[in-house]
Amino acid sequence: MPRVSLYTLGCKLNFAETSTISREFRKRSFDVVPFGEPADVTVINTCTVTEQAEQKCRNVVRRAVRDGQNPFIIVTGCYAQMRPHDIAAIEGVDLVLGNAEKTKLFDIARSFVGDEKTQIAVSCIDDVEKFGPAYAASERTRAFLKIQDGCDYSCSFCTIPMARGRSRSAPLTETVDQAEEIAAAGCKEIVLSGVNVGLYGREHGASLLELIMRLDEVAGVDRFRISSIEPNLLTDEIVDFVAASERFMPHFHVPLQSGDNRVLGTMRRRYRREAYADRVDYILDRMPHACIGADVIVGSPGESTDAFESTRDFIVDLPLAYLHVFTYSERPDTTAVQNVIDGTSDSVPRATRRERSRTLRLLSDRMRSTFYASQAGKERNVLWESANSDGSMYGYTDNYVRVQTEFDEQRTGSVELVTLGQETLNGCVNVADATIALPIIQQMQ
Repeated sequence: MPRVSLYTLGCKLNFAETSTISREFRKRSFDVVPFGEPADVTVINTCTVTEQAEQKCRNVVRRAVRDGQNPFIIVTGCYAQMRPHDIAAIEGVDLVLGNAEKTKLFDIARSFVGDEKTQIAVSCIDDVEKFGPAYAASERTRAFLKIQDGCDYSCSFCTIPMARGRSRSAPLTETVDQAEEIAAAGCKEIVLSGVNVGLYGREHGASLLELIMRLDEVAGVDRFRISSIEPNLLTDEIVDFVAASERFMPHFHVPLQSGDNRVLGTMRRRYRREAYADRVDYILDRMPHACIGADVIVGSPGESTDAFESTRDFIVDLPLAYLHVFTYSERPDTTAVQNVIDGTSDSVPRATRRERSRTLRLLSDRMRSTFYASQAGKERNVLWESANSDGSMYGYTDNYVRVQTEFDEQRTGSVELVTLGQETLNGCVNVADATIALPIIQQMQ
């Protein structure tokens, strides 16, 4: 059998797409082997969200050239879309595919035989209208279902609209069909993923609320989660539906990016801090046990010391469970970079960015501890997922607290009710139910 290896960088959307590509290779009688092992074909799905992500992409490509015993190397994804000629200049790369072309991989590379010159197949992303369905699924536990792609927003720091195009999604029936396919494979939890999932279905006259109402009826799936949703698109109706549903989990990831209104304006975000606080309050009013997380970007152009302190103080007063903290990275062709060039915004020194990132990461640790303490003595359902390298197994509660216990293959994919205990000095939380004795470890990746 011919062999293929695949490597994914970046977001869950990329992982879903790589998993779909992997299934297509299997249908064509390829043996899928771990990246780094000898292979006839290597596919690398790339990311361009930060400068560090691009550097990692280049390193992975060079590793594939060095270690792969002359495979046919395909590079696709957002970095390939944005900088195809940079990738084509790396010796050993045979084919560069844009984001629209990754779904046409087998039409473009029929023989997987390289030419002397690297082939580039990258179309103008502004012309892309077709949605490419995808999902990544484990055998019995969690699946990431791509429900939406692209973005119609124009945040000043972001290249995603340039890399993935305008918002698009599959019709309701097709998305539900994919969820049923995942359920038939035995997966117990589906995470709804996309670039901006709150825009789901608008080109079809549908909405995210309609989709989750339909998905709630899919047999065989115990749990659904919404991966991330903009605060201005998280409506009362969506929150109310999740609160009433037994299968949509009380867990929301709501990007904040900044807690300073002037910076939010510079970022071209479509809400202000007051609206964000209202969303958090509304969720917790309907679901006091809910887990709420946020993305925050530190060090963006124009973020003064006062603006950063305003963000920090705003977050301190919010009952969030965790933060995903990102250090601002200059992205070519973005408004944020142009504002610095024009002198309308000041660049924040890199050392200052790193220090601000460290400050908010420490704050996130304290927030997680507070959230853990609030769950002490509560009974929560845990879906057991898979094994850790130390021989234990882990899972997540409905409100996304991570737990672990001694590995038992028969329990993988099962949901069990546990009682949560107190946090210990090493950052763990013990389960109070002595018949299960499950320690809780780090909550989120």
